[in-house]
Amino acid sequence: MGTHAINPTLYKSLPYDAVRDFTPIALVAEAPVAIIANPALPASNLGELIALAKRAPGKLSYGSAGNGTPGHLTAEMFKTATAIDIQHVPYKGSAPALSDLLAGRIKIMFDPVQTTLAQVHAGNLWALAISSKARSLALPNVPTIAESGFPGFETTAWWGVFAPAKLPSEMATSLAVRIAKVVNSESFRGKMEPLGVRPTVLTLGDFAEFQRAEIAKWGKAIHDSGVTEIISR
Repeated sequence: MGTHAINPTLYKSLPYDAVRDFTPIALVAEAPVAIIANPALPASNLGELIALAKRAPGKLSYGSAGNGTPGHLTAEMFKTATAIDIQHVPYKGSAPALSDLLAGRIKIMFDPVQTTLAQVHAGNLWALAISSKARSLALPNVPTIAESGFPGFETTAWWGVFAPAKLPSEMATSLAVRIAKVVNSESFRGKMEPLGVRPTVLTLGDFAEFQRAEIAKWGKAIHDSGVTEIISR
């Protein structure tokens, strides 16, 4: 999603066109962004987090894997939906952000669920909510943002297979069929679902339509957050 949905808006200049230069073959998996908190945060659910942020606008900060990442942009969409003011602390990747979250140097982190899942299961961190439409099989007791009072809120990190532009249709169809068979297999699901990653099949035209919708969704989030100004500095 970074290369094919976020980057077209995030960067003023790219050496490729995310739509024109590729043949979309198949979407294969999605994962929600999780709102994760250090247990020292005096908020154990989403409502308490929002109330805490509104009592002290601009005082609460959150970490992400960096500017323009799914975690950062989901957080900015969340700020708009909830009318709260929390400050972004961008890291160079998920690992240093997670280290600071565990150490208590930051109290909140927005990142795809698989990054922090082990620490949540160990009880070292709290998952307050996830950003997908449905709950995660890996965190069945954690509510979605949508069901927590913000209907329609939905973002996911996703992975897909693309080929070069103008791939012959019979070859694209053959690849799509074979990939769908893998994604629907019990072995693939057995590896992905414990990580909080949901196998998802969209092929060819449906995947192309999904990509166009994602470019529009993330493009709006990027413009609203002003992150393009940060990247261009």
